[in-house]
Amino acid sequence: MLYAEGSSPGKNAWRRIVGSPAYHPALGPYLPATMNTPLPISRFPVPTVAELPDDLRQRILEVQDKAGFVPNVFLALAHRPAEMRAFLAYHDALLLKEESGTLKEKESSGQGLTKGEREMIIVATSGANRCLYCVVAHGAILRVYEKKPLVADQLATNYRKADITPRQRAMLDFAMKVCLRADEIEEADYAALRAHGFDDEDAWDIGAIAAFFGLSNRMANLIGLRPNDEFYLMGRIPREPRQK
Repeated sequence: MLYAEGSSPGKNAWRRIVGSPAYHPALGPYLPATMNTPLPISRFPVPTVAELPDDLRQRILEVQDKAGFVPNVFLALAHRPAEMRAFLAYHDALLLKEESGTLKEKESSGQGLTKGEREMIIVATSGANRCLYCVVAHGAILRVYEKKPLVADQLATNYRKADITPRQRAMLDFAMKVCLRADEIEEADYAALRAHGFDDEDAWDIGAIAAFFGLSNRMANLIGLRPNDEFYLMGRIPREPRQK
């Protein structure tokens, strides 16, 4: 997912960014007065929201309203609107599925992946692909979903040593094989998933997420995509209570 539900640091977060350019839909790129030069979020031209087609502009403003800031991936990929639409369509199909049941219910019934487990796949495979943006951004989302401040760093470094369940370890074994050695996938790999309650449709989801973020990782590295500063601390420290 490109932003996490309930992760907003505040709708004025763009004013507090230090170390990277921010964006405000009314003012465009915003540079804190303490900085002399902005740090680019991409080596390619980044359009302003005002320059975008209506549908993409609306999507970005919705993200800004929900998350409190605009993840840099939206602005960077908007360099090619048609490709951005295709990217978002597949992203949404994989990650924005309706979720029902608790983790324990899913483990016993094999009814799909939780949102947190989808993010685990992204973080672990993005670490293997050495993608800074996806490790940082999706690591933040994973911490928010799982409410575990350590798990993203563990998965990005060595998922075999991470504090996860045997079921999640099996899921990531399969995802990492798709990421690194897809040509070696065989029936024994599906059997290993079934032993932990996953069915063939779950295997498709696991593999498709790993494959899609293989594309995402490579595009992020290609364009030098810089993570937003907000992502680094998200989910690591308790959130400030909302003012009434």
